[in-house]
Amino acid sequence: MELVGERVRLEPLEQRHHDGLFEAVRDGSLWELAVTLVPHPRDVRGFIADAVAAREDGRELAYATVDPATGRIAGSTRLMMINTAHRRLEIGWTFLGRTWQRTGMNAEAKLLMLTYAFEELGMNRVELLTDVRNAASRAAIARLGATQEGIMRRHMVMRDGHVRDTVVFALTGPEWPDAKRALRERLAVRREG
Repeated sequence: MELVGERVRLEPLEQRHHDGLFEAVRDGSLWELAVTLVPHPRDVRGFIADAVAAREDGRELAYATVDPATGRIAGSTRLMMINTAHRRLEIGWTFLGRTWQRTGMNAEAKLLMLTYAFEELGMNRVELLTDVRNAASRAAIARLGATQEGIMRRHMVMRDGHVRDTVVFALTGPEWPDAKRALRERLAVRREG
């Protein structure tokens, strides 16, 4: 299902997005960032194939993040670790090319995804995880209204061999209306400013 806002369109990720996603990853050499996992440009086709397989298995919903003004692909994001029995999921694998960072696109994408998760899928909880060293990501997640719940120590081995501590944030169903209102207000101020 496509999710559409004013400054972002989230399209189910397909191989037809390859060339645009390839360029988005190259915009800022995102794969070189030590605090996140972004595919190397040569691995984009496999990244998409894995995302499509996960969608077909019902485990994930991966999206191409599209700039509606230009039609260019800005990056990718996904709903993942979907657990319908316990009505929880995670938002992750989010990255944007340098051109689209700090434009409000990511905040609106999160608004669309959180709205879909809570209001369409009926989730009780949405988690967002990030590297403890990624201060920008931590601040962005907190601005969504998510609560930092803790740190999973030595949680993941990163591409460079670093063993990452992962910060866990979450939003719950009862928190969502206030978080949604605040996020909409923040986007409105950004639009007017």
